[in-house]
Amino acid sequence: MTADDPGIRQRAAHGSPGKVKTAMASAAGTCVENYDFIAYGTAAALYFDDAFFPEFDPVVGTLASFATLGVGFLMRPVGGALGGHLGDRFGRRPVLVAALLVMGVATMLIGVLPTYAQVGVLAPVLLVLIRMIQGLAFGAEWGGAVMMAFEHAPWRRRGLFAAIPQAGNPLGIALANVAFLASAALEGDWAWRLPFLASAVLIVVGLIVRLKLSESPEFEETKARGQLVKNPFLTVLRRDWRNILRIIALRVVESCAYYLTATYLLNYVTERDPAARADALTGLVAASLLAVAVTVFAGWLTDRVGRRRVYLVGCLMAIAFGFPMYLLANTGSPLALMLVFGVGIGVIHAALTGTQGAWFAELFRANTRTSGASIGYQVAASLAGFAPFLAVLLVGAFGWPGAAGFYVVIGIVGISGVLATRETWGPAQRAEVDAIVAGTAPATGTRPAGTTA
Repeated sequence: MTADDPGIRQRAAHGSPGKVKTAMASAAGTCVENYDFIAYGTAAALYFDDAFFPEFDPVVGTLASFATLGVGFLMRPVGGALGGHLGDRFGRRPVLVAALLVMGVATMLIGVLPTYAQVGVLAPVLLVLIRMIQGLAFGAEWGGAVMMAFEHAPWRRRGLFAAIPQAGNPLGIALANVAFLASAALEGDWAWRLPFLASAVLIVVGLIVRLKLSESPEFEETKARGQLVKNPFLTVLRRDWRNILRIIALRVVESCAYYLTATYLLNYVTERDPAARADALTGLVAASLLAVAVTVFAGWLTDRVGRRRVYLVGCLMAIAFGFPMYLLANTGSPLALMLVFGVGIGVIHAALTGTQGAWFAELFRANTRTSGASIGYQVAASLAGFAPFLAVLLVGAFGWPGAAGFYVVIGIVGISGVLATRETWGPAQRAEVDAIVAGTAPATGTRPAGTTA
């Protein structure tokens, strides 16, 4: 196919017929995956130190609980590499279905795990093994979901469509925390078991909608042209390793910012005042619901002003918010907690996630896109998974300014990523797409960023 092909012109202007259904189904899946994965983070902050590590000193127990949280993150790059390789080799759709199924089974198993009081050291061992499986599934999920929405979308609205699956992230987070709020009054282990078991309903819904999806049109086009590569993982490492490093720098600020707020700060607030647990969880839920709208808005905005500008503003906000975040949290005021979570998650984190989908996809060719974006995305997540652990150590050594300074530093890392990464959607790219849609582009001309080349 060439730039003057009617099929290409139609897809550039309007996307595929199933573009909205695909974006919504991808978002439903990411919602379920994030519910399952984030539920562990909430349980680790509130319950797991007592349920699985009761023999330890309270600080050591918290560290051990957050360490098991980090194990899942260590497995995410493996899942990202595996899911990306399979997605680029055999299609995005089957990977999405398999990842959701594996994650669902692992999450429900956490809900029925015996505790340390029941089976001793076997309990944390089983917890770590299941957490590793969760990490594999979650790592495989993201690339396929975002690439499906991106590749089905009209080319001039790819920022918006790629942000829709990203909006499933905070929605899943909100649902997970609503589940923990609802179960908080239950006695004993049911306070944390029920949210894990309840994920079964979401999993069934997610599987139903994903099984009805059609494959990515760009994957099918790449396959028809004989441009699939035998080993997408090695190919993208050899050809695009610089872009993978750029994505790691960009992603670290977003992922660390989230876990330093939603996981560590939640623990910090409840350790200082156990009565503030309900206020903190309520603030986290409200912030997550706000983030759904801001994520989609950020994607829409990148289609108009470019990807780099929106991400740069998000990183600058993170740098500015690091110390005020803890000054507000230290007041213990419910309104201050609402503001902290609202800005940290509802605005800063959402602005970054809403930009990532399209920007990361546009850095790679279609035949290695899922692999390249997934590897960078999940390696950064594996590093960020240990952010709460490091924050505990920093606060132990320097007090709350240690955690606040850590937050500022990761914002600076994000700025370095923005400066090192090219803009993929600006006036030149828009003009190229307009020429393709109008039928005036040269038949042998180059395609805009992120299209099959």
